[in-house]
Amino acid sequence: MNDIKLALLGSQGAGKSAVLVRFLTRRFIGEYASNTNSLYHKRLSIDGRQLNLEVFDPCSQSSEARCILEEPVDWADGFVVVYNISDRTSFINAKNILLQIREARIDNCKGEMGVPVCLVGNKQDLCHARQVCEDEGRCLAQENRCHFQEVSAAESYQDIANLFTQLIRQVMEHLKYRADRRRYSGSKSMAKLINNVFGKRRKSV
Repeated sequence: MNDIKLALLGSQGAGKSAVLVRFLTRRFIGEYASNTNSLYHKRLSIDGRQLNLEVFDPCSQSSEARCILEEPVDWADGFVVVYNISDRTSFINAKNILLQIREARIDNCKGEMGVPVCLVGNKQDLCHARQVCEDEGRCLAQENRCHFQEVSAAESYQDIANLFTQLIRQVMEHLKYRADRRRYSGSKSMAKLINNVFGKRRKSV
């Protein structure tokens, strides 16, 4: 059974916890502010594969806070970054979070595919109060080479289920790619060692 670790990031009021609870339970919860970090567990099946899903939901991040780098960035296999389409400040914070993820992972992911990220514009039901147009979110996602989707945690379970399923598929591909690279690197090292050993023996003969 595969273990998949996701981190859910966003500023207060973006509705990130509501998005997560909607995915995990199909129920919608109203806004609430949490000052604690939460870790959720769920068993699920995707494409016939049984998975253990862990989702880290830390306390909301402000534009100044870089505490997200201390725990989930190194721990997570993928990220969901959430902003509120009716709050431009939350969009700016999401942009900063994406930058922090990229900066923190750049050394760890050198020569590898980028870690899977999904940028989510939540509260699509508040389009009458929209402060961030959909094209802005799509452009930001393209700049960061990540998936983008607008959803409404209040109105739709299926859209949220689809985005998590797509992200989990990307994570599984990414983990397979990393495992294949490690095996390939290990095989090259072993071949080099064997060549060195036998090369020395031939010279001595």
